[in-house]
Amino acid sequence: MTRRTAQQKIGSGFGVDSTAAEVLKDIDLDGKLALVTGGYSGIGLETTRALVGAGARVVVPARRPEAAREALAGIDRTEVAALDLADLDSVRAFADGFLDSGRTLDMVINSAAVMACPETRVGPGWELQFATNHLGHYALVNRLWPAIEPGGARVVAVSSGGHWRTGIRWEDPFFKTGYEKWTAYGQAKTANVLFAVHLDALAQDRGVRAFALNPGGIMTPLQRHLTREEMIERGWFDADGNALMHFKTPEQGAATQVWAATSPQLAGKGGTYLEDCDVAEVATGDAPGGVRDYAIDPDQAARLWAFSAELTGVNAFA
Repeated sequence: MTRRTAQQKIGSGFGVDSTAAEVLKDIDLDGKLALVTGGYSGIGLETTRALVGAGARVVVPARRPEAAREALAGIDRTEVAALDLADLDSVRAFADGFLDSGRTLDMVINSAAVMACPETRVGPGWELQFATNHLGHYALVNRLWPAIEPGGARVVAVSSGGHWRTGIRWEDPFFKTGYEKWTAYGQAKTANVLFAVHLDALAQDRGVRAFALNPGGIMTPLQRHLTREEMIERGWFDADGNALMHFKTPEQGAATQVWAATSPQLAGKGGTYLEDCDVAEVATGDAPGGVRDYAIDPDQAARLWAFSAELTGVNAFA
């Protein structure tokens, strides 16, 4: 498979400061059903709020269901169910329960993530960030395929600029020879992009399109594992706590994934990587922004899909 999707800006009319509500201003989602992992915290919560505001009903799978229900209190047309993306048995149980409801999904937004956490092993010794951010979402989408295909859903993989750090470390994907938290995060975020590339290639003839995106820099609970000193060292803040870079609000951070899931401007443009509510360019040199070529390489995407199918034991397209 050699198809490569064009990464060219389309001039959407939205941008870095657009909010999720602004993106959805002229979109009617009445009667639509969305699933948003992580939809009760950070940009996931704002994604849920905006989709409901446009008329959708939103299913929010949650590792902490009670915390999710508390966060979503007062937001109509939401429902919570237990799901731990790091536990494939939990993924299976959630998917089976949803499929038993007989409903069809119109949007799946994989927004949940772990970032730069201490070394943690799950399952058969898998590194937590790759297991949660990629493998859990891979298994979830494949198990939910009978609910995704009938309605021609869009599947949105939330990556980040962290993918710039590394491609897939085929020689040691689970960091058995030494763990570095930011490299592990970068690999997981590259995996998110490659997942969307190959899913789109497999599914577009069945009416399902997939996208990956960078939501931008946002201060949310995603940074829970970082100390103040680390954020100063990375140049995000000075010693007095003043921001040294532009951070989006959570409402702005949710905009690109909402746009990816709903915008008619993206018709026929599946498999692309998005940022600031537009299609991103391929990154060149060290200039900020864009997508690294290795993250949209169709051969790498196919290899990762096969590897993920072997690890998880699930492949809706086998």
